Amino acid sequence: MSNKAILLGNEAIARGIVEAGCEVAAAYPGTPSSEILPSIAKWADDLGTRT
Repeated sequence: MSNKAILLGNEAIARGIVEAGCEVAAAYPGTPSSEILPSIAKWADDLGTRT
């Protein structure tokens, strides 16, 4: 059985960034991308890739 998740667009971008192996992420606060950096941190923690 496969795992499926329903994600918002910014969450999907963040998960893709983490799964692609990105090691550094920087962001400038402002909409619509303001949710991406916290989502990257969350996915990195959830997937065990944060160092």
